Amino acid sequence: MFGMGPWELLLVFLAVLLLFGAKRLPEIAKGLGKGIREFKSAVKDTTDEIKGAVGTEPDSMKPKPPDKDK
Repeated sequence: MFGMGPWELLLVFLAVLLLFGAKRLPEIAKGLGKGIREFKSAVKDTTDEIKGAVGTEPDSMKPKPPDKDK
């Protein structure tokens, strides 16, 4: 991952743990996850808006195929 081996990842994790402390790590992870989720949503909205302006139908507006009964 990122050209780093397991020892380098462990060292980075320990440095972050020492820098922020064990109590703040879940808060940091939660904030990071929320930021990524909001960024993905904004990218999707912008993509749909651009597709709509160009004349193609955005994915969220396309009709869904009917469910097939098994």
